Amino acid sequence: MSTTTPAQHDPAPALSAASASVPAPVAIAPPAAPSVPPAAPRRSRPPARDGKVTGQPAFVLHSYPHKETSLIVDVFTREYGRIALVAKGAKRPHSQLRGVLQTFQPLQAGWTGKSELRILTGAEWVGGMLPLEKTALLCGFYLNELLVKLLARDDPHPVLFDHYVATLNQLAHNEPPPIVLRKFERALLKETGVAADLTRCTGTRQAVEAGQVYVVDPERGPRPARAADAWPKITGKTLLDMEREEYTDVATQAQSKLLMRFLLAHQLGGATLNTRQILIDLMQL
Repeated sequence: MSTTTPAQHDPAPALSAASASVPAPVAIAPPAAPSVPPAAPRRSRPPARDGKVTGQPAFVLHSYPHKETSLIVDVFTREYGRIALVAKGAKRPHSQLRGVLQTFQPLQAGWTGKSELRILTGAEWVGGMLPLEKTALLCGFYLNELLVKLLARDDPHPVLFDHYVATLNQLAHNEPPPIVLRKFERALLKETGVAADLTRCTGTRQAVEAGQVYVVDPERGPRPARAADAWPKITGKTLLDMEREEYTDVATQAQSKLLMRFLLAHQLGGATLNTRQILIDLMQL
């Protein structure tokens, strides 16, 4: 159900009748300006006119009460990253937003403002995705908790957004959760710039060999394992399998689970993941 009118776009300026009737003068090219290109932004996103954005693909990650009748909604958007929006009146019994601002539902959202806390101006359910149920639903909450705790606000990640959509679809279609989660965890670390190349040893840059045993330094990458290492010991085959997203081998599944748990714990800096513990208790994911 839509709570807003479709996204509006500024029409192109039209020529007036007077200007259309006057012959155009011969154009004289102005002198070329000095070529000093501005520094390119790290990630691109569409410009927001006067702080207003409409029709942005988005998913609700989390929401919590704000004042008496409103919510603060943590939203993952394709072109603007993770942002916080105030949904005014969303807690009122007859608010149309109550049924729209649900997790794992594709939305088109609009907002206004330039501060860290913006004002939601509209949210429209897009549809086209199966709902998550049972274990898949819990896996979805795990994904959302990872995004909330590891993504900085206002940092666009369009590739990760697309991967998130694909992951939700895979879970909804009952693809094996352990494999689906490992792929997403790896994509998350890559997109946030903290995933090392698993095919090369740190320092020496020698190729990882399938038959050797390694540990992965969270800050640098793989290196040959030593007897005194307390970090998870991983075979080279598992590292190579993870780099090419090949998880059919049972040993790869088991070792990649331990490795990703270790790497994520390092990035979280000791913060706990509530949904992960529930998943461990239920399915040993």
